[in-house]
Amino acid sequence: MNRILLKSLVLTSLAFATFADAQFNSRNRMDKLESFDQQKFSWGFYLNGAMYDYKLVLDPRYGMDVNYNSVTSKPSYGFGAGLIGKMRLNDYFDLRMEPGLQFVQRELRFETQTNDQYAAGTLTNPPFTPRQLTEADKVRNVKSTLLDIPVMIEIHGDRWYNTRPYAAAGVNYIVNLQSNANNSDDNLQGVFRSTQNNFAWSAEMGVQIYFNRFKLTPGVRGTFFLNNEMVSDNPGTPPYWAKAISTASSRAFMFVLKFE
Repeated sequence: MNRILLKSLVLTSLAFATFADAQFNSRNRMDKLESFDQQKFSWGFYLNGAMYDYKLVLDPRYGMDVNYNSVTSKPSYGFGAGLIGKMRLNDYFDLRMEPGLQFVQRELRFETQTNDQYAAGTLTNPPFTPRQLTEADKVRNVKSTLLDIPVMIEIHGDRWYNTRPYAAAGVNYIVNLQSNANNSDDNLQGVFRSTQNNFAWSAEMGVQIYFNRFKLTPGVRGTFFLNNEMVSDNPGTPPYWAKAISTASSRAFMFVLKFE
């Protein structure tokens, strides 16, 4: 379903771009929405398709078997939507805030049965009772609903007829509404926990296309979490899961369609 949505967004943007190209190649071209960018404030909304993944740094003892990574992350597609608030700073810079919701599901796989060799304990970790990992123990499907609040500075070039290129960068405050951070259960009961409040940085580029009644902006954005999202398992839980990961930070690559 998420892949279908992403393909729909791409096809929609191509259709608009084709229509725009036909307009721009007309001999009697006229600039559209000429005074739109002179407004101090403007508003809109956006839709996006995204590919989310975890950047993992594994514990050298519990997360790796010699040179083999015992924990892997499988990227997946998600989608989102939000609002746009823009304040004009000058002819070349705007300040943007784009709060939205992102719906994401990722998969982590734990091939950590070899950690049984540490069952007697180490200098820094107590002993534990080994267990035979089932397929359900090895896979964690991590569902996330992210309230993403990016604040970005946009720089754009001069208009070329009814298009204008732009680039933007800024910081994000992101709340994971399905983090399970305060859940008393952990991976021993099949519950993967991550931090609720997170920070990230984003960079984006694209082109703004002007029509008679609105401005369409297709763009690509990368978002990279700055903090470690891991929440440790409870004391006494075997080191098959959270202890195998030193840090886990989300990263996303988005295709965005904006309407203003």
